[in-house]
Amino acid sequence: MYLIVYYCTKLLEMMYYDLISEVIGLIKIYEKETDHKSQDGHLFAQWMNEHYKKNDHQIISEPEWEGKSNGRSADSVINTSLVHLYRYAKLNAKAAIANTSFSTPDEFIYLISLVSLGSMTKTALIKLNVHEKSAGMQIVNRLINNGLVEQASLDSDKRNRMIHITSKGTQVLNDSMQNIKKASSDVTEPLSHLEKLELIRLMTKLESFHESKTRMIS
Repeated sequence: MYLIVYYCTKLLEMMYYDLISEVIGLIKIYEKETDHKSQDGHLFAQWMNEHYKKNDHQIISEPEWEGKSNGRSADSVINTSLVHLYRYAKLNAKAAIANTSFSTPDEFIYLISLVSLGSMTKTALIKLNVHEKSAGMQIVNRLINNGLVEQASLDSDKRNRMIHITSKGTQVLNDSMQNIKKASSDVTEPLSHLEKLELIRLMTKLESFHESKTRMIS
């Protein structure tokens, strides 16, 4: 137990409060599930390893990355990778919409939003896709001009309008969907199904955090 207390003290010094809480929770489970009377840190570590394996978790060793030895942080690597992946996804999406009615990938993403979530106001559609108002309005206007969506004024707010996908928009989206799905799968191709689910969980956590942070600012 001295070993556990020692590590907890070190964690506290580094202010890893969430990790301390997790370790304490594991100790409580350990006490209930085992017959070990001795407070042996080595036995606890062995049990913890088996516990994670049993619950489909893996103890992941810290990966190497370029610049790590020179002090480059994990945050820097993640941010750079997200930017690169966005560019790779955009290249795939552009290839998918070649020879279609879409000028940019954002246009079919707006249509997919309307199909998935139903009609919504211009403001809601633009915010959903995390665009500045001016950029979002340009996308909506292109869709309107091409007859892919239509708009209707709200009785409660004449300045804002509801956007609906048209039958032409639905048809164009359906005709392009196979290429769009192929472009999406190409981006995540090396990942297994379980890895994709874990990535979704992590990305959703990040996106939810930044979404709520943006709402607080605005």
